[in-house]
Amino acid sequence: MMPENYYRTAPFKQNKSNSKQHNLHKNLDDEQPFHFPIADSEDEELPDPPSFFSENLLSSPLPTHSFFQNFVLNGGDIEEYIHPYLIEPSDSSVSICYPSLSVSPHSIHQVFTRDLTISSSKGSHSSHVISSFSDLSVTLEFPSSNLTFYLVRGSPYVTVSLSQHESLSITSIHKISSFSSNASPIKYTLQLHNGQKWLIYTSSPTIFSFSLDMKLTFSNISSEEAPVMLRIAVMPDSSSKSEVVLDRYSFCYPISGDALFSKPYCVEYKWEKKGLGILLMLAHPLHLQLLSKDEGNVTVLEHFKYRSIDGDLIGVVGDSWLLEAEHVPVTWHSARGVNQDSYDEIKQALCRDVGALSSSNIDTTSSFYYGKSIARAARLAMIAEEVGFLDLISLVKKFLKEIIQPWLDGTFEGNGFLYENQWGGLITELGSDDSEEKFEFGFYKNRHSHLGYFVYGIAVLAKIDPNWGNKYRSEAYSLMEDFMNLGGKDSKSKYTRLRCFDLFMLHSWDSGLEDSADGRDQTDSGEAVNAYYSAALMGLAYNDANLVAIGSTLAALEIHAAQMWCHLKMDDNKCSDEFTKENRLMGILWSNKRESRTWFAPPAWKEHRLAFHVLPLLPISEFLYSNVGFVKEVVEWTMPCLNRVGVEEKWKWLVYAMEGIYDNEAALKKIRELKSFDDEGNSLSNLLWWLHSRKGHGDHHQDSCN
Repeated sequence: MMPENYYRTAPFKQNKSNSKQHNLHKNLDDEQPFHFPIADSEDEELPDPPSFFSENLLSSPLPTHSFFQNFVLNGGDIEEYIHPYLIEPSDSSVSICYPSLSVSPHSIHQVFTRDLTISSSKGSHSSHVISSFSDLSVTLEFPSSNLTFYLVRGSPYVTVSLSQHESLSITSIHKISSFSSNASPIKYTLQLHNGQKWLIYTSSPTIFSFSLDMKLTFSNISSEEAPVMLRIAVMPDSSSKSEVVLDRYSFCYPISGDALFSKPYCVEYKWEKKGLGILLMLAHPLHLQLLSKDEGNVTVLEHFKYRSIDGDLIGVVGDSWLLEAEHVPVTWHSARGVNQDSYDEIKQALCRDVGALSSSNIDTTSSFYYGKSIARAARLAMIAEEVGFLDLISLVKKFLKEIIQPWLDGTFEGNGFLYENQWGGLITELGSDDSEEKFEFGFYKNRHSHLGYFVYGIAVLAKIDPNWGNKYRSEAYSLMEDFMNLGGKDSKSKYTRLRCFDLFMLHSWDSGLEDSADGRDQTDSGEAVNAYYSAALMGLAYNDANLVAIGSTLAALEIHAAQMWCHLKMDDNKCSDEFTKENRLMGILWSNKRESRTWFAPPAWKEHRLAFHVLPLLPISEFLYSNVGFVKEVVEWTMPCLNRVGVEEKWKWLVYAMEGIYDNEAALKKIRELKSFDDEGNSLSNLLWWLHSRKGHGDHHQDSCN
């Protein structure tokens, strides 16, 4: 049972009985952060931390996967999707778009047009500054014009602060058909030639003008020092009921929002708000699925909705939300047990796989592929433990020490972990030297995917050798905290908060310090689940209940998100019919786009997509693929691709592994006919364990190789 207050210490409460304690609050000026050397900034190809952050934010590690990343890279002028609007900053202005969708069988994307552009009437040209940010919001300031934009995710209104004696102008790329005002409440209506109707609310009277060049100007003439707040919202439809809703909740506005881990398997949204009344926000489909109705403090407005690439955004009234995920057991072994009749076959495979373990067989220095080798070996120890083949565990333990320790003590030849101070996080030597190195993370790409494999191997080794685990606890936690630190901007941690995990979308992003009009992207949902599952296992190994709970919660949310946006059932209405008809699994999930291709394969190579959304095969995988009917759809959709000339066996076994969920005997027959199982971090032992744990339970007993 997880303690009710397990999240109330920041970020983790450590077990004081361990001999070597990890200190999350080391001074930021420490020479050797967590025992990893500091990268030489002259040798790095990382982009410099930008001038877009206010000075008070630069003393802490900076976000590298945030929902506003485009605002702080290069020119800072590429749009980001902040539901329900695309927002584009430029010199002294912000453009707002209520996007339309462009759909084809292989892609969906939101089309950006500058529906409204808000700028200073002074005509000055200065860049924006991020003055604050949180899990659910970012604040843009334009110092030269004293304009402040409170961009809160899921708000149907864009809120702008207009200082005393300042003016702002609103223009549109579309012709303005009509403009009218209503003094009670202080409300203005702007009708555009493209059919959009925008509502503008002001917190106090302003002087406004509408010029012949289609420029609408608002001036704050108040004698009070308090700024005038403008709230701008597009009408989502032509219904008068929608306008009534926007009128009613226009007086209360959020300026920031936090996601709190207040209870096991829960995330609580709390917004800092001003004005009068209760907040109106928008929930995407996963929010609605997880939104707790037991709290009684929210009202869902079923018929108030905005379109989105993520599905309809529905109005929710309430100053806080509680999102509650299904409990996903985090266990070392299969949840249902292995069929005892299969022990002999699994043990024979274990003898072969463990007998072949040798560090000389690992012919890579890539952190990604090396991490897969670590996790592959660690799985052998857990399978041997589950089927009672204890004689082999000491051999795996010896091998894991040989291949993991050099990465932790800095003696691995050809690569290694470094801490870089500019953004605040771990990189690898190869990644820092070569920005084109696809399987490193010098630009903070694929962080959790890479480190998840290391964390899994370390967790297993700490479990089977507690003395080794205590010796390397500090280094182990440092790897994990790089992507799973819960500290905020004011913490003393050397890592940014939840580097990859998006607390609004409730899943992780792969991309790092790269700007793109398509936003962030995710390809490998299976590896994302593995990262947080492995962190929870590390908590089990170190008797750290907080870490178990946090890792379990994030793994459960990743599973929910993958099932929501990456698993496309034939009867789904989450995507367009045209796209869903051709796709059972997403290729690349972007924040502003959907694609059926992957980075390394065209849409027709469906087996690649299956691999990215399944690997690695773990005990938690059965919860990721708990919908047997959907699994059958995916296998039948993928299977014809295996007849294509040149398809390697490493893709075939994964399809057969999924087939084993609903047709175990057919899958086993196909697996037994294959000759290669050892790529992508897998082994024959792991495949047999997976298939035989689909069938039933078995009593463990000890045996040896014959």
